[in-house]
Amino acid sequence: MVVMAFPLVNFVAQMLGYLALLAYMMRVATRREGTEFWSSIRWNWPLHGIVGLVLTGIVSFVALFAIAHLLPMPKKSPFEQFFTRPLDAYAIAVLAVSIGPLMEELAFRGFLYPILARRLNVRTAILFTALPFALIHYPEYGSWSPVLIVFLVGLVLTVVRAWRQSVAACFIVHAAYNGVQMAVVFVATGGFRHLEKMTQ
Repeated sequence: MVVMAFPLVNFVAQMLGYLALLAYMMRVATRREGTEFWSSIRWNWPLHGIVGLVLTGIVSFVALFAIAHLLPMPKKSPFEQFFTRPLDAYAIAVLAVSIGPLMEELAFRGFLYPILARRLNVRTAILFTALPFALIHYPEYGSWSPVLIVFLVGLVLTVVRAWRQSVAACFIVHAAYNGVQMAVVFVATGGFRHLEKMTQ
């Protein structure tokens, strides 16, 4: 755990984990001969409504940011150890709007949700897709209040998946949500130059 506290080590480990997860999902999703991975998970890049999806991510952040102020949020979290140097902060910001949401959407909305929707019903599948999505973020925050916010984000993302029948649509919303979050931190810390302000 001490070694994993180093941002570069954690970043490389996460990338390797993502590659292993992607390889597993591709193997399972393409078991049937002639099945193509992206179509089997319903990636379906939206041809219209992209601005609306970006706005959904932005509005979700603003609304949940307001809700977070009503909850007993911790002053410090384990996640902040990755914001000790500007270079680390930039790496996390890039990851947060690209590979991170991509892999999470492939795993939860592309892989898990359709299985649950087939065996249960859409509403129950939305709930039980958002729940593990929130729980995997607990180690990052070390508190249940921010995990509740992530759960609500998961509900929004899974509703988008059910409504648009598109994992790519979820990715756009997720990347926009994380992008606003990173932009707020960027501005608040003077371009990641004063990261100590995150805990003030």
